Amino acid sequence: MPANKTPNLDILSGVSTLPLRDPASSMNALDHNHRKMPESLQAKTEMLQIVSFLEDFGDELDDILDVSAPNPFFRMFLHLMRGHLEAKVITPTSLIGASRIPYATATRRLKEMVEAGLVEQRPRTKSGRSFSLHPSPKLLGQWMQLSGRIQRLAASQFGGSLAQTESNDYFFGGSYLEARSIPPLQVLGQPLKVPGGIRVLVHGDPTFMVMDNLKRQFEQVIGTQIHQRAFSIDRLREEAVKNAERKTSRYDIIAVDLPWVGGFAETNILMPLDQALDVARLDPADFHAAGWKATYWGGRPYGVPAQTTPELLFYRKDLFAESGIEPPRTTDDLLAAARHFHNPSAGRYGIAWNAARGTALGHTVLMTLADFGQPILNLPKIAGGFETERLADGDYRPTIDTPAGLEAVEFLRELLQYSPPDILSMSWYERVRPYASGAVPMAYGYTLLAPYFELDTSSPAANTTGYLPHPSGPGGTPTAPVGGYMMGIPANLPAERVPAAVEALLVFTSPQAQKMYVQNGSRTNARYSVGIDPEVRRLSPIFEDVDAMSWRDELQFWPRPPVPEICDIIQVCGEEFHDMLRGVITPRDALRRAQARADALMKNGFT
Repeated sequence: MPANKTPNLDILSGVSTLPLRDPASSMNALDHNHRKMPESLQAKTEMLQIVSFLEDFGDELDDILDVSAPNPFFRMFLHLMRGHLEAKVITPTSLIGASRIPYATATRRLKEMVEAGLVEQRPRTKSGRSFSLHPSPKLLGQWMQLSGRIQRLAASQFGGSLAQTESNDYFFGGSYLEARSIPPLQVLGQPLKVPGGIRVLVHGDPTFMVMDNLKRQFEQVIGTQIHQRAFSIDRLREEAVKNAERKTSRYDIIAVDLPWVGGFAETNILMPLDQALDVARLDPADFHAAGWKATYWGGRPYGVPAQTTPELLFYRKDLFAESGIEPPRTTDDLLAAARHFHNPSAGRYGIAWNAARGTALGHTVLMTLADFGQPILNLPKIAGGFETERLADGDYRPTIDTPAGLEAVEFLRELLQYSPPDILSMSWYERVRPYASGAVPMAYGYTLLAPYFELDTSSPAANTTGYLPHPSGPGGTPTAPVGGYMMGIPANLPAERVPAAVEALLVFTSPQAQKMYVQNGSRTNARYSVGIDPEVRRLSPIFEDVDAMSWRDELQFWPRPPVPEICDIIQVCGEEFHDMLRGVITPRDALRRAQARADALMKNGFT
């Protein structure tokens, strides 16, 4: 999601700055010192609680009878699970010590566990004589079954308060037990052997910031260090382009805003994904269709969706219900609702949206055109939207100065009347601030912005927000324009580093990893399997709502087609229509000027 101002985070230094005027309410919503315990910390704590319970219960059994004997398998099992959950290295020596039986006997029992496929060994040195131990997928499955049985036994035998626990699903690790629940991330069988570790370039948004908190876990999973740099959107693009000019890439993996795909493919910044790995390993059918299709150029994928974050209409369900107003489905409904709630004398305005000059407003123009059934390019109309698979052929031109275009910009000019006074300088993060504070009952926003109010218990919008696709104008249908990032491999990455980059990419974009991002505060998700995970669904209604939009074909990426010229076209729209909103030029003049400049871009190439 392009932004003029985004968090600039260098994970190596741990410094982060959010460009919000009230950082207290926003940053606290994302960090682990917030009053509400993060769901990931809660789940992890409760998984460790069951380990502690079983360890303590085992001690009690050992102490109560003089003739009892330790169960080495069970003791080693618990020690291995604790190490896995706490991201600590478990060695054969420490596991044997946890067995509480003689060394030689414990060594034989450990060998039996390895042969039974319960324990995996991963080399720690080149010689292979030293290795770490990890629970296998088979053992993790048995752990989940055991947790479920303990939960049911405790509830049935003791009843009372245990059966009526406020969160039954979480009791004794129950959050991992339901049929469709995604299990914890499993370590790789072999550590990645790559000099200097894995180097990653990302955008400094809330989802990628989560990777800082998870760095230790991911390093244990892949078996090597991770060096990650995060920049604002403009600096990210500049660094990706500059990196492509180097003889060899400085990064193994880079995050790419979806509209850049065509330009990055045409200028050889990215390696085609099918050149680096068997794409079937990614389980493409598990990704939201629009997010997966957005990674393609010329019939080939160039990255893996890391976050699929559609722009939606956030609205206050409580305020709409109190006023007896139905959630807006059309642009006329939206204007009527904004007019109803607009009361500047009381510090209340109708709606917040992207209207800052340049990139921010440019995106609004493209998405508003889509609301009125008009793509920014002359794309062929097909069932469910517009054709984008032949963009690489170059047979397209801008379509801005059209009757639908005039309706779209007239709508924006009317929307201006019910917006905050600083709307013409409001962009990505600024538009969520008045919504989170209660100053507006509606705001357009990407799902990645939802943590700023969903995780802030002091926000009036917390637990009262509804999510809708863009209300449609005449000639349009409800659409949720897809934004977000994919992660790809630079074309100039040395061949010897590509295999490790591929394995790391598979880990970072796996269902297990994406579930961890959500648990740690992200509200973006690229996979169906994550969206239907029971634990994920408990965190926010946004996941179920977005899944429903995907099944209804409302998730679309054609509003921002990833052609090489798209960034310049967005900039043109953001300049010309800003002058229109300021009253400097008329809507018809703005349309004509934007069309002429976009046509010239097509003739002269892109930058």
